[in-house]
Amino acid sequence: MARIHIIHENPEWLPPLATALDQRGQPWADWNLSSGTFDLSRPPPEGVFYNRMSASSHTRGHRYSAELTAAVLAWLERYGRRVVNGPRALDLEISKARQYAALEAAGVAVPGTVVVRGEAEDVVKAARARYGRGPLILKPNRGGKGLGVRLFADPDALAAFLAEAPEDELPADGLWLLQDYLRAARPFITRAEFVGGRFLYAVEVDTSSGFELCPADVCEVPTPSAAVGDAFCPVGETPVGGAPSAPAPRFRVLPEGLEAGQRAKLEGFLAANGIEVAGIEFIRTAEGEVFTYDVNTNTNYNPAAEEAAGLAGTDRSGPGAIAAFLGSELARIQPAAA
Repeated sequence: MARIHIIHENPEWLPPLATALDQRGQPWADWNLSSGTFDLSRPPPEGVFYNRMSASSHTRGHRYSAELTAAVLAWLERYGRRVVNGPRALDLEISKARQYAALEAAGVAVPGTVVVRGEAEDVVKAARARYGRGPLILKPNRGGKGLGVRLFADPDALAAFLAEAPEDELPADGLWLLQDYLRAARPFITRAEFVGGRFLYAVEVDTSSGFELCPADVCEVPTPSAAVGDAFCPVGETPVGGAPSAPAPRFRVLPEGLEAGQRAKLEGFLAANGIEVAGIEFIRTAEGEVFTYDVNTNTNYNPAAEEAAGLAGTDRSGPGAIAAFLGSELARIQPAAA
């Protein structure tokens, strides 16, 4: 029997999608690739395979899950299976540098970025050369959820952090990214959600408490106080433009959606790279410029924001839209599978 196969490594992120699939009566199977054994000489099962492997898998003790997933996706494609978010999507998920190259190729503006492979002194030297005495962002090339993204007031603060950074703070693939600090017009970023390669909705995210922007309930963490070199921002700075003027939900679905030109560019980027489900994050500066800085091919959704917007439980919600899309793809291949 053909079914929908969900490839992932984090069971805590699975329940919303599982519920949406069950509510629609879709047959599905759980493929947890935190480990596994696969006989590449035998054909895989029939069905639609949805890749949800996350760039942050190594932070949950699954250092090689992305590599295992790459092998499995090659196996699936060799046998002609329908794969949603295939090898190219995985490749961009685990490398922000490759994301930026692909975005720019599609005409999408990204922040100025320097890739550094080397010791701490090499990172600091590169930071001084580009940023002088100004602020900068440090992030790992392979991240996820905003983990490891830090704002430093200047290269001296960066040097102090790197001098004492423990082993588990180092980037998983050995690559640091130094990035321009872009001050947003307001302390918010926008995350545009896409399903089936088409725009679903945009959500505004309050960044005043830090860069860890995973919208899922299981990602909620206490907000720490700011300190030099911590995971959020140095003293006297707030991420992406300052503190909000009044308390508000951290995630809010925007009724206005996306400007048509931007939507076309982002959908073109997804199509060119074989990405069908994604959340794409960008900021708008005080000068009105828009810069895209992250592509999440394993996107999560905020249930409170969807509830407030009247989307929860419908095909316009994130999990609902994915379940409906995967169901339509399964129905489309059923004759061939039979």
